[in-house]
Amino acid sequence: MKTHKNLDSWKFSVDLVTIIYQLTSAFPKEEVFGLTNQMRRASVSIPSNIAEGAARHSKKEFIQFLYIALGSQQELDTQLLIAKNLKFILDEDFDRLENEIQTIGKLLNGLIKYLKGND
Repeated sequence: MKTHKNLDSWKFSVDLVTIIYQLTSAFPKEEVFGLTNQMRRASVSIPSNIAEGAARHSKKEFIQFLYIALGSQQELDTQLLIAKNLKFILDEDFDRLENEIQTIGKLLNGLIKYLKGND
């Protein structure tokens, strides 16, 4: 693997960060230090951990960072549901983002499985 920039999980998650920032910019202003901040941090954490893990010297370390990215992916999924329940986002936006978040999870799990299988 040459660089994290070749990984679909990284590419998709970088695109997701942009979407999350745009979406949360419409949240109520009192949420700036609440759900808005949490969703942005979780979304940024996904590609950041993929990139950091790819730069490590061992597969074991890379896999550990992928698990951290997976945790952030699940955190964001939960926060998205909370935003929907609070009526901060529309059902159709929720459905679209839920699919994208789940796709990233599948890509991360697939990469972890691939790396574990190539010991």
